Amino acid sequence: MLAIVTPTSLSSLSNPIANTIEHLSLLDNHIPGNTTLITAVELERFVNLRSLALDFCDFTAEMARILASSNHVPLHRLSLLVHNISLKNKSLDKMPEDEDWKALTRHSTNLRVYMMAFDIKSDDMLRILKPSIPLERIHFDSYITCVSGAIVDLLSRQYAKFLTHFILMNDVLDMSGFPDLSDNRNEDPLVLLAWKCTRLSLLAVHGYTVWAHNLIAIARLRGSDLKVLEVTEESIDFDQGELADQDVDPVHNLIEQVSLGLGRPWHAVMDIELLSVFTEPARHFYREMQSFSEGV
Repeated sequence: MLAIVTPTSLSSLSNPIANTIEHLSLLDNHIPGNTTLITAVELERFVNLRSLALDFCDFTAEMARILASSNHVPLHRLSLLVHNISLKNKSLDKMPEDEDWKALTRHSTNLRVYMMAFDIKSDDMLRILKPSIPLERIHFDSYITCVSGAIVDLLSRQYAKFLTHFILMNDVLDMSGFPDLSDNRNEDPLVLLAWKCTRLSLLAVHGYTVWAHNLIAIARLRGSDLKVLEVTEESIDFDQGELADQDVDPVHNLIEQVSLGLGRPWHAVMDIELLSVFTEPARHFYREMQSFSEGV
């Protein structure tokens, strides 16, 4: 219940009700300051949780240990919203360390994590992305802070076994200079992601430079297993060699080569309205969390 839940909502539930709840979603987008909606002590009563969604800053190491205890059923889905406003008011000091994630995944062997990071600095993401998180879906969205190539490299190395969805959005006003993740390197981080993450089925990019030859490489690497490839037209760039070849229309060649790689017709995304979540990030997170937890 967005904008309705309060810090006292859960404490008002009786133990029999708390014991039977299997799905719990708590978003504090309308609560100021450092107020949290659930404490570790309260979480102990929810012994049958199969899916949980909450602000990342509220998911503490103590909570991870409680969910990993033998009196709790294994957790199947964990959705975490990392919001810049929350980070300003709260702290990452109590977040789970890698050992806590290892203990949780030992108890919950089928656990998968969805994370949405809204305008988060790369230094904070490097702290958050522990190696043992079973991260299946990640969505970066920003209008001030850009994701670095180092973050994408880290995702490729740490979550190759799990990652299926990667969304990278940058709602910049200046359309003339999108950040380039490859940073003049031979290996483009997005290509490495497509190569290493063999379960990747959805890739969406807006507001970052995606070179045409790298987009073709991604399509060839993933093939028909990449069910969704959404790249906005203004994000695609061509190197000088492609533009200088008078015999080939670079845009037509790109569409043809990506379509061949994917094994189906493909075109760039023209309308970014469906991709942008800036108006109501919490509601977008809530919808994605529901899809992520469906059937659990």
